[in-house]
Amino acid sequence: MIYLDYNATTPVAPEVARALQPFLGPEFGNPSCDYPLGLRARDAVVQARREVAAMLNCAPDEIVFTGGASEANNLVLKGVSFSRGSGRIITCATEHPAVLAPCRWLASQGFAVTVLPVDSKGLVDPEAVRRALTADTILISIMHANNETGALAPLQEIAAIAREAGVPLHTDAAQSVGKVQVDVNELPVDFLTVAGHKFYAPKGVGALYLRRGRELTPLLHGGSQEGGRRAGTENLPYIVALGAACRLARENLSATTTHLRSLRDRLHEKLKAGFPGLVLNGPEVERLPNTLNVSFVGLAGCDLMAGVPEVAASLGSACHAGVEAVSPVLAAMGVTAEVAWGAVRFSVGRPTTRADLETAAALLLQQARALTGKS
Repeated sequence: MIYLDYNATTPVAPEVARALQPFLGPEFGNPSCDYPLGLRARDAVVQARREVAAMLNCAPDEIVFTGGASEANNLVLKGVSFSRGSGRIITCATEHPAVLAPCRWLASQGFAVTVLPVDSKGLVDPEAVRRALTADTILISIMHANNETGALAPLQEIAAIAREAGVPLHTDAAQSVGKVQVDVNELPVDFLTVAGHKFYAPKGVGALYLRRGRELTPLLHGGSQEGGRRAGTENLPYIVALGAACRLARENLSATTTHLRSLRDRLHEKLKAGFPGLVLNGPEVERLPNTLNVSFVGLAGCDLMAGVPEVAASLGSACHAGVEAVSPVLAAMGVTAEVAWGAVRFSVGRPTTRADLETAAALLLQQARALTGKS
């Protein structure tokens, strides 16, 4: 199999697997215990928190470990709303369901939600954010990078507008962390979501950056773990793994970004040369270096991929797999049904090779010719 679906999930990196292994065995202590086994566990959590903080360029006490990006998003959206009691949330139409679904639930509980449109590239206009602000706005939530198209939001402009209005800004950075620079000082957000399994840590662990001075009501009540912001005994092995993945990402970011962009562009060139009607969905430049969402116009993406079982890719967000409907992201961008039906998302990763792409492109184009009767 040639795996080209790294936006859906990534394999656990060997370095990460080695880091977590002792904590599945002899180092099984509870970080809340004060004898040596527990103290070593506590030190491991402290070190992992430092690694996450170093990657985001923030203080360790601004990091809250979670069970993944969905929990982190829910913690922000519901936690801020519960702490305020009422008010308006501003988000956009191409957000991940882990943001849109909590927003819909909050709307059912009496909170106001404004969902902003996006342009044909999948980008929200910062001035639309400004116009949507009201006196009762309590939170803005705009994702950093779209999971389907890779579109990178103009967050610096949106952050400036949010700061001027005194409204906190959250970004779901699940897709961007580990692929592009994510610095909470250069990207001045108040809350930021991290998903471990998107950059070579295991599934089931994530983190939330929470800027000092920002308040939210916890979703989980119990012990005092995570500074009282997320109760429950820490998932020690996976927290250690997340720290190792952050260190790996930080140390190799420049080389990784260059490698991914080179592979992505090579695949695009090969497919475009062999299928002249190919359409790029999303921005040409302002997108993740690993993400290529293209439409084979005149074909159905599902038919194309069904004929190439050797290649793993997505017909849209992995969360929508198996659902026979036009991608909500592409629909929000105004992509026509014919173009949207032919869409396939390819996302490369660190293990991807040039040979993988050459083979994948040849197989895809062979199947496209067969479907169009040009073989």
